[in-house]
Amino acid sequence: MLLEIDGRKVRTEADLHQFLARALDFGPYYGANLDALWDRLSMDVPRPVAVVWTDWQASEKSLGAERFERICGLLRAVEAEDQEAGHEERFTFELR
Repeated sequence: MLLEIDGRKVRTEADLHQFLARALDFGPYYGANLDALWDRLSMDVPRPVAVVWTDWQASEKSLGAERFERICGLLRAVEAEDQEAGHEERFTFELR
């Protein structure tokens, strides 16, 4: 599955959680925070998933560099976990 995040539309962390929850069918009990996102992405989302964040600079500006980097760090950590586990079908993350 290719999941494209449009940075022009993600102005807040809530925007990101809403987009991902809808796109990945997290259901009504998703906590909409980074801990819950880690749990869902690392354990519940069927692979392969390729997340591409386009126009990411717009999101970084809106979210602030520190918050944006925390989110990207989480997405990179999910990618690294799949890679280290040797999964053929895995989660990938890219800024474009």
